[in-house]
Amino acid sequence: MASAMEVVEVAEILANLPARIHQAMDRAAADTPDHPALIDGDTVWTYRHLRQAVNETASALESLGIRPGDRMMIVSENCIALAALLFGASRIGAWAIVVNPRLSPRELDQIREHSGARRMFFTTSVSKEAANHAAARQAQVGDIGPLKDIGVTALNDTTVAEPAEDSSAKQVAVLIYTSGTTGTPKGVMLTHENLLFSAASTGRFRKLDRNDVLYIVLPISHIVGISLLIMTLLTGSTARLVSKYDPAALAKAIAEEGVTVVNGVPATYQRLLEYKAVAGLPRLERGTLRLISVAGAPLDLDLKSRIEAELGLPLLNGYGITECAPGISGVRFDAPRSDNSVGTLLPGVEARIVDLDRRPVKDGEVGELHVRGRNVMRGYYRAPDLTANAIDADGWFNTGDLARVDNGCLFIAGRTKEMIIRSGFNVYPAEVEAVLNAHDAVVQSAVVGRAVEGNEEVVAFVQLLQGTAITAADLMTFIHPQLTSYKRPSEIIVLDALPATSTGKILKHKLAESLRDV
Repeated sequence: MASAMEVVEVAEILANLPARIHQAMDRAAADTPDHPALIDGDTVWTYRHLRQAVNETASALESLGIRPGDRMMIVSENCIALAALLFGASRIGAWAIVVNPRLSPRELDQIREHSGARRMFFTTSVSKEAANHAAARQAQVGDIGPLKDIGVTALNDTTVAEPAEDSSAKQVAVLIYTSGTTGTPKGVMLTHENLLFSAASTGRFRKLDRNDVLYIVLPISHIVGISLLIMTLLTGSTARLVSKYDPAALAKAIAEEGVTVVNGVPATYQRLLEYKAVAGLPRLERGTLRLISVAGAPLDLDLKSRIEAELGLPLLNGYGITECAPGISGVRFDAPRSDNSVGTLLPGVEARIVDLDRRPVKDGEVGELHVRGRNVMRGYYRAPDLTANAIDADGWFNTGDLARVDNGCLFIAGRTKEMIIRSGFNVYPAEVEAVLNAHDAVVQSAVVGRAVEGNEEVVAFVQLLQGTAITAADLMTFIHPQLTSYKRPSEIIVLDALPATSTGKILKHKLAESLRDV
């Protein structure tokens, strides 16, 4: 049960929450219009400029036939144009689907077909991957309002717009696609209230203000990136948008460019330390950096202690998932921890830990984590059965993760699902297996995760047809164009037969154990 203080805190958050995500900038645009909102390389947009650009982008989208309730795909790395398209969609009531251009054509097609997207938009000048996708789909490249070199596909005039909702708790702002445990796309419907409440709660938790400069390298195609962008605008601070991670560039931004907040996955910090060692630097300069946080993958305590010693700041662990927009818990910077706890619940989030019969477990015992709050998604798009299985009648969402609580702090013990988290991205084995199994020489395959320092790797085991000359290298070549980089196995291991039960069920735990035995 929430304390009286938390009830007041949540009420204050809700009282100051705008109705739509594009309105997150309104207060800063009125109070500090000339303060930098977005920085993208040498380009700086103030809050005044951003609001004007979003209005112009929204008008351009309407002229392209985008209607309220339409789904529109934005295939882009982090950049100013992506932000303008995202908030422009919000302004006209469209649903934005931000997609990583490093996905394969097959993966993009799955999302487009499932969502019924009205058009696809590509930031062709930002990345060659986006440009290649645009060219393959014969997208017309030109200006959209103030945005240059945007590829736009032909209008899908058969798709039906979703009905508008008056409530920000029901009106969908974005669809974020995950592959699901079945290997087929699942569109997570996040409402304006989901996103705004989670971003506002996290901003309050982290005590952000207009003096902060956030380094946003986590992809805006991922829920954390979207949340960080919205949080920046709600707090009137500045977002430095970074399209691709370069540890040397991050080190320079921290030391010389006024960055105050860095959010990353464990691999972000691991590569930063590796850069320091390779470059022969005596130390990493901290500059004005005041807060570093990590989420998205299990945190190795050795990595935590090394980055803390290097930067002289506590590395604050956190936990969230796409379906919760994403914030669930985090370690407060005024109460740092030396363990791998993911901290305390964010304001307005409830949690319970239950056994398989949904009975509460005792403190310190491991069980399945369920959460409830205004951050929990509306549901999975066009999948009412999946939604009903995930969210019960009382609003409790089953995270599928195993957790325990000790002294009021949450610890993630593992995952009930088979999902692998690689560099902060979700990888679902069923999808990788489906691609491998499509090869004529593959009898069956099984994909598991392997823990490495600060990250997880994807490892595939395959059984081949007897007498085939196909090698693991050949299979790597086969899957390369069909899977984005973070989904591709680090290693493919060929076995004469995969361990299985008498019914033919593959014993993945034995395969995972074999990796630990090496």
